[in-house]
Amino acid sequence: MKTGELKRKLKESTKEQLIKDIVDLFKKNEFVKDYYDSKYGNDNSLSVLVKHKDIIENEFFPENGFGAARLSVAKKAITEFKKICNDKVLIAELMVFYVENGVKYTGCYGDINEQFYLSMESMYERTLKFITDNNLVATFKERCLKIVNDTTGMGWGFHDQLCETYYSYIEE
Repeated sequence: MKTGELKRKLKESTKEQLIKDIVDLFKKNEFVKDYYDSKYGNDNSLSVLVKHKDIIENEFFPENGFGAARLSVAKKAITEFKKICNDKVLIAELMVFYVENGVKYTGCYGDINEQFYLSMESMYERTLKFITDNNLVATFKERCLKIVNDTTGMGWGFHDQLCETYYSYIEE
């Protein structure tokens, strides 16, 4: 079904039917629940942010065992959060949190493969771009610099690349 057809069907529905359908979706679909929690919840998206932070953290540091560091799962948490939350500060928070966890993971488990570092570098650059584009440098500058400092001595030119990226987006 295309959007136009859906709109026609929805216009034909009663208000009560629409409310019932939305409540059913809310109960059955986690994404819809997060969307409405973010939009109408009392905590202004904070519970949804915590949920997505937990997904990221669990990929790197699960409660039991070693982290799988499935970057695709952690990145998906960011992508989904962006779809349901319009708060730029919270989006930047989640993006910085992702890179912080990647750096911490490397510090705990030693050298990871090159693809891991390339992925972290790419996300760090997207994070800094997002932060600068949305005038959030003052809020996140200290944490972004700490990420660079925490990578000193890490392999694959990781530190050098993060340092170059940091200074290309944030002037001292």
